[in-house]
Amino acid sequence: MIAIAYLGLAIGSFPGLRMNRATIALASSGFLIALGVLNLQDAWRAIDVTTIVFLLSTMIVNAGLSQAGFFQLAIAHLLNITHSPFGLLTVLTFGVAALSAFFLNDAMALIFTPLILDLARTLRINPIPYLLAMAGATNLGSVATISGNPQNILIGSFSKIGYLDFAKALTPIAIFGLCVQLVLLYWMYPEVRSTTPQEFSLPQPRVYRPLLFKTVSVTAAMLIAFVVGLPLAESALVAASILLITRRLKPDRLLQPVDWNLLVLFSGLFILTKATQDLNVFAPLTQAIDHPAKFLSVTAILSNLVSNVPAVLLLHPLIAQNDSQSWLRLAAGSTLAGNLTIFGSVANLIMIEAAGRLGYRLSFLEHLKFGLPLTLITLCMTYFWIR
Repeated sequence: MIAIAYLGLAIGSFPGLRMNRATIALASSGFLIALGVLNLQDAWRAIDVTTIVFLLSTMIVNAGLSQAGFFQLAIAHLLNITHSPFGLLTVLTFGVAALSAFFLNDAMALIFTPLILDLARTLRINPIPYLLAMAGATNLGSVATISGNPQNILIGSFSKIGYLDFAKALTPIAIFGLCVQLVLLYWMYPEVRSTTPQEFSLPQPRVYRPLLFKTVSVTAAMLIAFVVGLPLAESALVAASILLITRRLKPDRLLQPVDWNLLVLFSGLFILTKATQDLNVFAPLTQAIDHPAKFLSVTAILSNLVSNVPAVLLLHPLIAQNDSQSWLRLAAGSTLAGNLTIFGSVANLIMIEAAGRLGYRLSFLEHLKFGLPLTLITLCMTYFWIR
């Protein structure tokens, strides 16, 4: 049953059935309980409430910022810095990365993809290098902080590494990776090398100023709480609770954007992980923890087979809580592996699907030519940096 569940998670569905990863994880958990692998009480206790609360609260904060127009305003300011093809590539790379470091990277992919495609049509330029820059930057930027992506949120909850300590350790890897990304795209796509400005106009961002002031103030307070070492989940929950107290904004505007599928997926995966842990399915991988190169390789391969969140949940029971270096390798490896193939991260899939709907095709091999060297170089950097 466990093998079937992870096969479904790797593929993303079962042939002939309308199931996604969330329903596969939840249904598999139900069958494991029915088969007596674990009881309902053990399954319930297996769900890490801290992680679920942190992720839910972060999504609500992101929804508040989006409704207020914060991200649209940030995009407008970023794209006003430069109008040349190479300047746009550079600004997108570092701007998207900076936003992804503090807000969930998948949300950045959803926001930036349509804007890049509109900009490409206006300027009559090839959008592919800019889409690759955006997708790569969401992964690379998110590696820097605990709040950058779902797998880092998991690792922050399990390891108890401080927000600032985590950022100090992994931000250099993120910056190095972004520079490598720029070099690769400059080499692969000659059309982005131009520094000649081009004229284009951006739509005026729609900003709801009272909500913008409130959400930015609350978000800044939340990030300060993270930095000074206050509990992450509790700080995020308080921030989300304040944003939910409103006289003008309907609750649906903040709750509908929440990725409930992801929360269900996390809950099901916690139960699946508990079952694999009880059965010692992945016990042979314990030896890999003591060998950084092996551990990074296992993490990267597993992240591309079953996706990074399930990979982290499968590997985390093998790591001692005080082994901060292994936790950091797991965070970096699972996130950087997302750049390897178009299936490596949700941000990649969002970018591919959106581009395809508008007639732009990015093949598996074209992405691999960019993703393979980027992933290998950044993983090597991680190996030598985290010692």
